[in-house]
Amino acid sequence: MEAEIMDLALRNAARAREIIEELDIVGAWRSIGAEANLVGSLRMGLMMKHRDIDFHVYSSPLSVADSFAAVARIAANPHVMEITFRNLADTDEHCFEWHAFYRGEDGELWQLDMIHILRGSFYDGYFERMADCISAVMTDEMREAVLRLKYQTPDDEKIMGVEYYRAVVEGGVRDMDSLRRWLAANPSQGVVEWIP
Repeated sequence: MEAEIMDLALRNAARAREIIEELDIVGAWRSIGAEANLVGSLRMGLMMKHRDIDFHVYSSPLSVADSFAAVARIAANPHVMEITFRNLADTDEHCFEWHAFYRGEDGELWQLDMIHILRGSFYDGYFERMADCISAVMTDEMREAVLRLKYQTPDDEKIMGVEYYRAVVEGGVRDMDSLRRWLAANPSQGVVEWIP
């Protein structure tokens, strides 16, 4: 079972990086003078069954027209089936939220979350630091526990990545029953700002 889990994690990570290259995500954002940084499970080597790729993108000023121009380059790929946009520029998050859905020749559906954030605002670099701090404290045994818990989570059950990481690192959780108890005792609301 452990070998199967590790194989799936490595295979999904490799496929995610192929999609990033195929869509030229970094180049699309660079074309408008923005910086795109990988965040989330792929950055930490903790991607499992949930096929999502997370980028945080930074520019100043935060321009709707520029943001649409960058995403238009990504949308030109025929495997990109749908894109959604939310304007959160006037909130505390100071961002545009993009979600693109990609289906390759193999039929697998991937979600790309690209959060275009105002340079210098509160979340500028925050989730990069979070990912790097989590990676720094996580042992091989903890990594295996996170991947196993993600693998064992039913597909219709929604648990944020950071909830797994915090439960394993801070809570000592190693099995699904303990995870569910830990989540019930430590409910998350909105943006989770935990950094170990």
